[in-house]
Amino acid sequence: MSKKKLSPEDSDLFRQSIGKVKVVKNDAWLLRADAKPKPKPIPRIETIEFSEKLQEHRDIVTDKLSAEDTFSFLSPGLQKNVLKKLRQGYFGADAQLDLHGLTSSQAKQQVLHFLHLCVEDGCRCVHIIHGKGYRSENDFPVLKNHLNLWLRQHNDVQAFCSASAKDGGAGAVIVLLHLAEKYAD
Repeated sequence: MSKKKLSPEDSDLFRQSIGKVKVVKNDAWLLRADAKPKPKPIPRIETIEFSEKLQEHRDIVTDKLSAEDTFSFLSPGLQKNVLKKLRQGYFGADAQLDLHGLTSSQAKQQVLHFLHLCVEDGCRCVHIIHGKGYRSENDFPVLKNHLNLWLRQHNDVQAFCSASAKDGGAGAVIVLLHLAEKYAD
């Protein structure tokens, strides 16, 4: 295809209709002269209140546990067979948390954060090591007793029991969690 030649009259007519032209030196050009460039987007950090997962209104009375005591819990409506399977290791732990050396408040935040992440990631069964509390005052294991209460209050916990001897015995707990809605099909 050959290039069409314009007559000088057509060229002058074109220049008059276009008007004054500026040479563009870069390809980033603002559409409006008064417009400022938009700032880069900063992702919004979603703050999650983990304590909302605990049901504070439950009247839960638990006996104080000693270092070698075992404990278990089964949500209302679940069959006892579920707890039996949990004890036998039928579910298999998907994640693990160790609370050794933490204070009670630190442990609570760690447990709530851990359970939240596990539910979001689709973990069904988790292993939490709390220790037997031999260094606690009066042989009263603080974390073990608090964990017994926190897990009973947590909305996503269906069942839990002390771990088998090879997995920590009375110093650890196996927890069965609800499946997140995005995994329940």
